[in-house]
Amino acid sequence: MNLKLSACTLAVHDLDEALGFYLDVLGFELRDDAEAEGTRRPSVGPPSQPDVQIFLEAPGANPGASPADRRAIKDLLAKGLLGGLVFLTDDCDATFEHIEAAGAEVLQEPIDRPGGARDCAFFDPSGNLLRFTQPRQVALTLA
Repeated sequence: MNLKLSACTLAVHDLDEALGFYLDVLGFELRDDAEAEGTRRPSVGPPSQPDVQIFLEAPGANPGASPADRRAIKDLLAKGLLGGLVFLTDDCDATFEHIEAAGAEVLQEPIDRPGGARDCAFFDPSGNLLRFTQPRQVALTLA
């Protein structure tokens, strides 16, 4: 099997605030900003991955969600327990400085991980975990 991620969904408490963060701070592109059945679901994605869409939606936007489900989703989102994404970066420290300077809530400053990877983490404006990982540099030797 050869599987690739095409799309995912993040619950956000304010669509416009989330769009501002993903577009202005992370430099993502707006893929779509459509409305269906009275529900707005914009999608964004990194310019380097034009085939990936991250849909942003209000908690409980699914029309099949009960009022109790909507409350539970809002509660989990408020606690930062609903979603998370991991991005690769070629410079963890520069990525950290850029996102921190934009005022994002820092969860973890850059650290070195076992195996040589370096990463940092933030919360987006809705409390979704965003981790930025710089893979270990593999030294090439000529024999």
